[in-house]
Amino acid sequence: MLETGRMMPLITHATSADESARGSRIAVLPVGSFEQHGAHLPLITDTAIACMIAQRIATDHGLFLLPPVTMSCSHEHAGMTGTVSISAVTLYAVIGDIWRSLQASGIQGLIIVNGHGGNYVLSNFVQEASVAGPRVALFPTRDDWQQARADACLESTSTEDMHGGELEVSLLLHGAPELVRDGVEADDHAAPQRPHLLTLGLTAYTPNGIIGNPSLASAVKGKAILASLSHSAAGHLAILAAD
Repeated sequence: MLETGRMMPLITHATSADESARGSRIAVLPVGSFEQHGAHLPLITDTAIACMIAQRIATDHGLFLLPPVTMSCSHEHAGMTGTVSISAVTLYAVIGDIWRSLQASGIQGLIIVNGHGGNYVLSNFVQEASVAGPRVALFPTRDDWQQARADACLESTSTEDMHGGELEVSLLLHGAPELVRDGVEADDHAAPQRPHLLTLGLTAYTPNGIIGNPSLASAVKGKAILASLSHSAAGHLAILAAD
């Protein structure tokens, strides 16, 4: 397990021999993004968080950890410096190619760890891939996040804490504190009502790229969030393994 204050590796270092010895029939794929997270968080924030969660559940549950998909559907951040997106069609195709390759090598299940809320197409992929039986799961679900918030005693709600706030900064402070720059605690911005987000994008609701309260974040909360998510992942994995 990672210790607080020690930066996590963002990609697996396993060898072919390591994975042969592990013999897992379930793979875990982190999917992040490359998008703005205000002035004090890196463009790879979602990728780092997806990797952190994927590594934790792979370690705790003995899974085949894959390297991350680092660019995805960040169109709601268009116009904000540094953001790069790919289309939903491309993301769907990439995940599909990965899944077919895994199946050809004998992997029976895939859990996709999604670090970016704008990747709506992943839900469609999971539903379609599982029509003939439970083969693919998307994690964390809304319920998993809500349980993690409760277990970690977060002070903000998921509606208030949309982007670059208490939850994300807490995870980074625990697993990759070197990625959090000084000054993030002054970036709080409230925009709980976002009725036209899909049409107008994030620029209509935040001047600094943040919606949430990073000032509430702590490494202790991040550690508790990860522990909760690892516990919740067991239910998803049991369904994939049973089939």
